[in-house]
Amino acid sequence: MRHLSVKACAKINLGLLITGRRPDGYHTLETVFAPIEWHDTIDFTVSDGIDMECTNMELPVDDSNLCIRAARALKEFAGADAGVSIRLVKQVPFGAGLGGGSSDAAATLNALNLLWGLDVPKADLHRLAVRLGADVPYFLEMKGLAYAAGIGEELEDLDLALPYHVVTVFPEVQVPTAWAYRNFYSRFERPVPDLKSLTARLCRERDASLLDVFDNDFSPVVFDHYPVVRTVREGLLDAGAVFASLSGSGSAVYALFDDGADAIRAADGMRGQYRVNVTPSGFRTA
Repeated sequence: MRHLSVKACAKINLGLLITGRRPDGYHTLETVFAPIEWHDTIDFTVSDGIDMECTNMELPVDDSNLCIRAARALKEFAGADAGVSIRLVKQVPFGAGLGGGSSDAAATLNALNLLWGLDVPKADLHRLAVRLGADVPYFLEMKGLAYAAGIGEELEDLDLALPYHVVTVFPEVQVPTAWAYRNFYSRFERPVPDLKSLTARLCRERDASLLDVFDNDFSPVVFDHYPVVRTVREGLLDAGAVFASLSGSGSAVYALFDDGADAIRAADGMRGQYRVNVTPSGFRTA
């Protein structure tokens, strides 16, 4: 095999609770990751060196790109002789809190492990993924909902899928993750709900009243400094969503709908102003 093409799906966060700060400066958190159908496409072709091109000219394709970093990390770890030419067809917005870069990095690790015939064990790929970014391990292994703790790298597969249609909207502004972590309004002393059991109940009972506990701790500061993000959330709720929230540190907002037709109507109402994706109920990446 000399060529491989893969999809790299984005995610949303069902709740994101920042619970503390470690001595090394990283924040601890609890969240539930859910995949959405919004995806990049990445083509890999075996070559002598490691190089990359991208359809979005705003993204760097040098050693700062997570795909390049993932390829180099795997090559060094496994002592691989081959190289790769990477072509990234970028569709997932960046600076959006959807984990697009992390998903691309995970897709690169998995694809090159296969393309280069390395057979690196999952545990070793996980360790490489953690070094690339806190969200990368989720995309490496999980197909549906997953509970995450630590800095996001401590994962538990919940073996569940969201029982709602998801409309995800990018308000065309970027929120730097570092800025969000410096400026969020901390609530470290508040009691933390049991996101795992509440997610299981939500999927089993489809009781929208349970969604009230799935706060995103970045929301207040992002809404205060980026009013368009608040406007998008309010518009989705007005369109009939049972719940709407910031994803990650933003700026993307997602909304949950009971009815697929309502989700499509809400998405159509946002198109023209913003980039929009609709993910069907029960979506898994495989």
